[in-house]
Amino acid sequence: MALVIVSRVHPSSDVWAPEMRRLMPEIDIRYWPDVGNAAEVEAVLMWQAPDGLFERLPNLKAIFATGAGVDAILGDARVPKHLPLARLVDPSMTAEMSEYVVLQTLRFHRQEPTYAAQQRDRVWTVHPQPHPEERRIGMMGLGELGQDALRMLKPFGFALGGWSRTPKTIDGVETFSGADGLQRFLARTDILINLLPLTAETENIIDTKLLSALPKGAFLVNCARGRHVVDADLLAALDSGQLAGAALDVFHQEPLPGEHPYWSHPRVILTPHAAALTNPLTATPQIVDNLRRVEAGQPLVNLVDRSRGY
Repeated sequence: MALVIVSRVHPSSDVWAPEMRRLMPEIDIRYWPDVGNAAEVEAVLMWQAPDGLFERLPNLKAIFATGAGVDAILGDARVPKHLPLARLVDPSMTAEMSEYVVLQTLRFHRQEPTYAAQQRDRVWTVHPQPHPEERRIGMMGLGELGQDALRMLKPFGFALGGWSRTPKTIDGVETFSGADGLQRFLARTDILINLLPLTAETENIIDTKLLSALPKGAFLVNCARGRHVVDADLLAALDSGQLAGAALDVFHQEPLPGEHPYWSHPRVILTPHAAALTNPLTATPQIVDNLRRVEAGQPLVNLVDRSRGY
């Protein structure tokens, strides 16, 4: 079994290969563009496809993504539609994402940005603190990441809600679905968390219409994809006070350009796409399992449904 790894780092610094070789000693790992005998390569591990990849690898049987999101691959017309694509469901990354969601939710709930601004201005003012059951949390996206984050938020006693494309039932969570349920979901949400997959239907979903449907003074946490957000609409909502704050981890262009208004906006908390990072030690066993499935002609785990986009 020959696997090609597409990576920006030098092979000597690669974090995937040592663990893969430990779990699968017979694996033949090669690094793009030095693929050796291309006819022997049956799988590729990548985030984005470089030019000429699929023309040079005629006998590929599978594509493995190095993350849970696969929009960069699905949106690339050069990627052959017939090849099975497996996304990565890393338990360590799921836990990190839930930590980030809890962190930002508590920041807004406990009015940390307000008190931080007061500290800078040497202002001593105590503000009334809503009880957790009065704070309505809304999760857009009820897949593995969204449900785990809701599970981590549950012990705090918040009023939890969730919205997804299709109906779902989650213990302790008021759920909504479809276009009809979206408006009712937004109307009862004080802190909106976005963990939707990026698809043609969800791109630019966070726009003026959606933000205006939230209660005035709501907060946004976006740790899914930058292309979910219409930046101009979000900035307008922050400037008008429709939104009291936003925590943003993902952006249309990364790294975020130095002149972008998000850097200096007083109501924006910004992190550099660091909410959840893939951990090769916990993710590699899944890749090795799929490599063995390719060898055996078996279906891949965490296979992407191209028609749904995830």
